[in-house]
Amino acid sequence: MDNNEAKTRIEKLRKEINKYRYAYHVLDKQLISDEALDSLKKELFDLELKFPDLITPDSPTRRVGGEPLKAFKKVRHEEPMISLNDTFSREDVKDWLKRTEKFMGEKVKEFYCELKLDGFSIELTYENGVFVEGSTRGNGIIGENVTQNLKTVEAIPLTLFDKDEVEKNMKALGLRASSLAIPKKLVVRGEVFLTTKEFERINREQGKKEEKLYANPRNIAAGSIRQLDPKIAASRKLDSYQYDLVTDVGQKTHEEEHLILRAFGFKTNPHNKKVNSLDGIFTFRDHWEKNRKKLPYEIDGTVIIINENRLAAAAGVVGKAPRGAIAYKFAPKEKTTIVKDIKIQVGRTGVLTPVAVLEPVEVGGVRISHATLHNFDEIGRLGIKIGDTVVVSRAGDVIPQITKVLVDLRTGKEKKFTVPEKCPVDGSRVIHEGALYRCSNPKCGARVKESLSHFVSRHAFDIRGLGEEIIDRFLDEGLIADAADIFKLEKGDISVLERFGEKSAENITREIETKKTIKLERFIFSLGIQHVGEETAILLAREFPPSHAKTFSVADFKKKFENLSAEEVQKVSGIGPKVAESIVNWFKEDRNIKLLCKFGDVDIKLESEREIITNKKLKGKTFVVTGTLSVMSRDEAKQKIRSYGGDVSESVSSKTSYVVAGENPGSKFDKAKELGVKIITEREFLELLK
Repeated sequence: MDNNEAKTRIEKLRKEINKYRYAYHVLDKQLISDEALDSLKKELFDLELKFPDLITPDSPTRRVGGEPLKAFKKVRHEEPMISLNDTFSREDVKDWLKRTEKFMGEKVKEFYCELKLDGFSIELTYENGVFVEGSTRGNGIIGENVTQNLKTVEAIPLTLFDKDEVEKNMKALGLRASSLAIPKKLVVRGEVFLTTKEFERINREQGKKEEKLYANPRNIAAGSIRQLDPKIAASRKLDSYQYDLVTDVGQKTHEEEHLILRAFGFKTNPHNKKVNSLDGIFTFRDHWEKNRKKLPYEIDGTVIIINENRLAAAAGVVGKAPRGAIAYKFAPKEKTTIVKDIKIQVGRTGVLTPVAVLEPVEVGGVRISHATLHNFDEIGRLGIKIGDTVVVSRAGDVIPQITKVLVDLRTGKEKKFTVPEKCPVDGSRVIHEGALYRCSNPKCGARVKESLSHFVSRHAFDIRGLGEEIIDRFLDEGLIADAADIFKLEKGDISVLERFGEKSAENITREIETKKTIKLERFIFSLGIQHVGEETAILLAREFPPSHAKTFSVADFKKKFENLSAEEVQKVSGIGPKVAESIVNWFKEDRNIKLLCKFGDVDIKLESEREIITNKKLKGKTFVVTGTLSVMSRDEAKQKIRSYGGDVSESVSSKTSYVVAGENPGSKFDKAKELGVKIITEREFLELLK
């Protein structure tokens, strides 16, 4: 992305984010999920990080929250209530720490990890130990005075413990209390939230009254605190944890702040803890992502803070967020990404299914690059165009799907998708049957399946674990349309399928990755060219090496073979006119050339391994091997023949020198007798090699 493209994307992202934030914070309307909005904000943050000259003062990354409601008295915060930047991966966290340490010129040794409540941020002010004012975040500088509503929350103390009680509590918590003086004015910050149990109770009541159900606990918490009538807030059993001590009472670390808050009488989260390394951060986060359902409230991630306050202060603020702290969120169930293409997959029964090819994105803990569109009506319903920014959702183990198109992010370069008139596999006419589109050739789907099974077979790419059932499943789900698509599969594309798990998906993708380099003859065989078996593939690889190098690209192979004439191919011993014509014709078909180009795109490498000829004892002799051998396998016998300078053929002709016959020979044995070709046993064959 160049500077101009980045500028266009950044401007559209800012406009879109501001639209959703205004609706949520000012109008109390949620037009998009928190997770999808987080995804847009993260994209904007990353772009601004990459193109800092495009940062403007009015960027959503530079301010916090929304404008306060006019119905409440405005409150100016003594210090800005800044929010945190979001991270979603270990790499993000490592990058954050690297940037922060570089800025400070000092290593960070301790971190404080907190559960990130999915609640509503508040600030509490106490004078002479008495709660006098409570406010919302608002725009970070000015909030809303919601004191009366916050007084209804039992977890928020209306008066603090006296000095003697505080000192006793601090000693019990292992803190030094001798120098502590309770300040005349104390400011703390925290979160108001609703427990899952209370959320369910409120929605049951809503259901009985046949009124609209609430979407999530956070909406109720926020709505309750912003009600003009405190009785409404009182009717909902809100809870609250405090996590930040704004007033300086001698605290040296963030861990101490939590202990001091407890000593004063505030409720703090017992699960928060100090860690001493990145591994500790990752362990804390991963544990709570796995065990979050055991908590009585909802969390959407963790907060990571530099524990030493001196260092956290030295890190300063960048834009709207402190450098010394980040939100390390759980894998979102929704995220935004871009539709790179819409491809057509032909299933086993010839049904055409549209599949969105996505800019790879992590949703629900898995990285995905495809989303099924089910049928062509779905494209029309969603109004999807190629190049659109979309919301991708995944709940539980459900296959990821596109749920929304962000049309305001369009640039005008998006392309409309149209249903093809001809099948992309064999060019047959596409017929419309109800909600389905199908290839008019009834054998089409079966041929696709057959070609893929051949491609992964033992003598071709030998991709273990991709049996017929799995290929059928991948076809039906729209994950693959041709052989090259196999190498584009992400682990997340597979693990979300029913009866597949993380382990099986990992095994399949690892196996695929190891097979990206293949011998030239096996690659030729894998293409499924009519009349080209293993032996013919070996002859072609030996006679027409695309390069003198040991390893070369599919592009080199394509350049070499698409220029061969039938006459050139027919000069190869063992290749007749019918086979030569089939080979040349294969390289004239557009769909085959496109497939070769796709193999190049997924970085398939070819190896040319010259046969090592130990002696020329069998030079000029052509062998056909049939039946079951006892001393060696047929493949080993063929290898022996080549290493002694002989040729191997797949069919018997008058030019065949010997037919090596093992037990239960097939039709080749009968053909040899008919043509008078010499038939030898395995023992006689071994004698020839002596």
